[in-house]
Formats: sequence, structure tokens, C-alpha cells
Amino acid sequence: MPSTECPICQAAMPGNSLDWPDYPFCSKRCRTIDLGRWLDEAYRVPRSNDHDEADSAPHPEDYDE
Repeated sequence: MPSTECPICQAAMPGNSLDWPDYPFCSKRCRTIDLGRWLDEAYRVPRSNDHDEADSAPHPEDYDE
């Protein structure tokens, strides 16, 4: 039988996801902790180095008219 872990407290969650009403969390407490982290912007998507690409692009003033 597959088992998963709560992403917040790493508690084992054996059985089917339907057995856990707060899935993927083990409890309402862990669900609330996760929501708080989202609202505090603790989770972030890594950004690419946009400034490196912008620096390598030619600037309009570099062209002769």
C-alpha cells in the first residue's frame, strides 16, 4: 500500500488520499501553516537572470541612423 508524507510535518499518511480530508496535509493545522507561508510569500518561484539577457541585447542608441 503506498504511503505519503505531509509536506509540512513529514507525518506518515498511510492509505488512500480519500482517508485524509485535508490531503495532501495530515491535518487542518498543517493546511493552515501552509496557507500562512503562501500569504507571507515564503514560497517563491526562482527567477531566471532576466538582466543578463537584457544587457546582451543591443540598445537603440547603439545603431547609426
